[in-house]
Amino acid sequence: MKIKKIIAMSTIAGVALAGLAFSSANAEPVSNSYVLVGSDTLQDSTNALTNGSNASGSFVRILANGSSIGNFDAFGSAAIQTKSNGPFFGRPAGSGAGVNALRASITGSAYSAGGTNTTPGKVITGQVDIARSSSGPGSNANNAGQLLYVPYARDAVAYAYKGGTAAWANLSSAQLKQVFDGTLKSIDGVAINPRLPQAGSGTRNFFLPAIGYASGTTVAPGVSDTGNATAENDASVLAEGDIIPFSVASWVAQANGVTGTNSTTIANVKMGTPLGSTVPFTGVAPALVPDTTYYANASFGRDTYLVVEYARVVAGAKYDAGLAKLVDGTNASLNNFGALANTPGAVKKKFGFLAPSTTNTQRAYVTL
Repeated sequence: MKIKKIIAMSTIAGVALAGLAFSSANAEPVSNSYVLVGSDTLQDSTNALTNGSNASGSFVRILANGSSIGNFDAFGSAAIQTKSNGPFFGRPAGSGAGVNALRASITGSAYSAGGTNTTPGKVITGQVDIARSSSGPGSNANNAGQLLYVPYARDAVAYAYKGGTAAWANLSSAQLKQVFDGTLKSIDGVAINPRLPQAGSGTRNFFLPAIGYASGTTVAPGVSDTGNATAENDASVLAEGDIIPFSVASWVAQANGVTGTNSTTIANVKMGTPLGSTVPFTGVAPALVPDTTYYANASFGRDTYLVVEYARVVAGAKYDAGLAKLVDGTNASLNNFGALANTPGAVKKKFGFLAPSTTNTQRAYVTL
């Protein structure tokens, strides 16, 4: 479905930061327009777009009606304040938590970040406008759904590991499933320890079905989730012998130096491929390039999304022209994937993403 009646202004011109408010709890900007939360995989590229970046060789910044956009990381302080005079609430860590925060923002139900985040549940009505999601709606997809998943970019998932032997670089899907089942405990005589990111991680939820688990599976027998607060896409969490799913786009972005941190250079950390001779990327850092064949793979390539309330981006009583413009890929928006250096798409390519496989949106969640 196409997003209709889009008339609000969004710009890729640089602006001064005067007048921005900052949360005393975490020094992140309190938005004076729209707010994004959720996926770690998407946060660095959306940070670049909302704060301004010249990664593509031309300065690109997305504004909404001339106002700044608040993009909140998946990890950091336990609580965030997203809008002026709004409540502090638990930071949504990952795709699932981001979508749940958006749902609570719409319904007025109390939101609790869950997991190891013990911040009390809060009513956050109107505090979240967009959820970043590295996975699609899955079983929640429904043509009458109240949320709309808008394709953002194409990513892929592989695995990062520390130590091991040469054989660890090319573990098949069947071998990976045995590892995460806990039935394959060593390879080439070296103990291997499977790990998963925190509950609600889109990368976690995508990876398990990709290696052979049933659709919708979110746990693996060989992985203990007790107190699991493992941040996704951070190779610094790995001990010798650890293996964990990892976003290829995040690995490429870190290695190419366009993110604030780079965990790919830690000693003995590597990225492996479950697709034999088809590797996730080519080149040498800081000039890694995503491999189009790997990204196109039906099991390990994935589209990522920005999720909004459906009623706010189509004609009707709740229609919000500014929000609709912000996620309309046909203009200079967060969902744009243009090729020219002054487009958001060019910035996303520098962060390891390719164009999504489709521009078709999906509705989800009949009941919020």
